[in-house]
Amino acid sequence: MVRATAAGGGRFEQIGSYSRALRVGPFVYVAGTTAIEPSGKLHAPGDTYAQAMFIFKRIEAALQDVGAEMRHVVRTRAFLTDMAAGGGDFVRAHGETFAGIAPVTSGVEAGLTTPGMMIEIEVDAVIHDPDGRIELG
Repeated sequence: MVRATAAGGGRFEQIGSYSRALRVGPFVYVAGTTAIEPSGKLHAPGDTYAQAMFIFKRIEAALQDVGAEMRHVVRTRAFLTDMAAGGGDFVRAHGETFAGIAPVTSGVEAGLTTPGMMIEIEVDAVIHDPDGRIELG
């Protein structure tokens, strides 16, 4: 059975010994992902929509690193600092990213560590063919 990991290069991944993405067979798990740019700066402070779109691009890259695609995503979880203020922006970004895929999703209001950080997202995926058959790699 295939086991693959992908690193995002973040310092907490190194300190905490965890992967950005982990694939075991057809199952893929992407760790909570934030809008921290490679430079270490927060992308679009205070803007939930822009941060969500940036995060989805990071998640897409992590999925590709372990042989998966966005179409394989079956569950998303979003942690927002202010559900009332940012929930609609997350829903819009999610809808644009997953149009035609429609994974299940959950949103949770939570405190995040960096001022201006509005959202963190994690996803689960199952690698399958276009007919929905699971590829047991």
